[in-house]
Amino acid sequence: MISAGIGMNKTASPSRTRRHDNPADTADRVIPRLLEEHGGLIYNLGLRMCGRQTDAEDLVQETFLRAFRAWEKFEGRAQPSTWLYSIAARTCKRIKRKRAGEPRRMQPLAELIPAPGDKEIPALPAEHDGPLDHVLRREAQEAVQAALAKLPPNFRMALLLKDIVEFSVEEVAQVLGIKPATVKTRVHRGRLLLRKELVKKLPKRKSPPPDHEQKICLDLLHAKQESLDRGVAFPLASGELCSRCQSLFATLDLTHEVCLNMKNDKLPQPLQDLLLQEFRSAARRQN
Repeated sequence: MISAGIGMNKTASPSRTRRHDNPADTADRVIPRLLEEHGGLIYNLGLRMCGRQTDAEDLVQETFLRAFRAWEKFEGRAQPSTWLYSIAARTCKRIKRKRAGEPRRMQPLAELIPAPGDKEIPALPAEHDGPLDHVLRREAQEAVQAALAKLPPNFRMALLLKDIVEFSVEEVAQVLGIKPATVKTRVHRGRLLLRKELVKKLPKRKSPPPDHEQKICLDLLHAKQESLDRGVAFPLASGELCSRCQSLFATLDLTHEVCLNMKNDKLPQPLQDLLLQEFRSAARRQN
């Protein structure tokens, strides 16, 4: 919780430290807008990363108070949103408590994808919303939410930023200070682990024998993940894929859909009001 108000840096030189020279681009104008646009998403990020409401509240408060204090030093080399989330990511890492049973390492790829010798593959519910389909999809959503806790924190953060906040790979890389290739590795593995947990809730059907070598399936899987990264349709029609790849890609799509549906931009009103009050108080002190 907030333990002190915002202290203003009297010695900062905006002409040297800022590239946003519009007079309207002052902290008391910009940060409240960022709070309105991103406060709920960062609160949701805190819930998913830390698991406790109080920690999520602390994350929002510390992130926006730090952003308010640091705005005069923002040089405009990145979008304000990615700058804000970089503050949130660092703050989250500090706030987050290690939970019992939380994994430190990610499972290898071979354990996250169907094996060539598997005798069954998931039978995905039809698109129509029958009672059984509704139950299965709800269970799938619960499985994905529970599986997030099984991701190592660095994989979880990358996946949340990409598939729930909906940043691009490049933006996630800027937020976390890592290479885009590292972002892809974490996001792709994260999706596969969530999918692995999701399919446990789905009915199964007999698997046909493999149509081709596993390397071809792995290449297609990589292309499928890339299409999800870019938010574009996969270039091959379902009928051009083997039954195993069809099942894998359909359940990966369902996993991605569940993640998108977990997006929540609602910030508790008392928390928002408290921060807005802090911003107004800081602006009065500055003037």
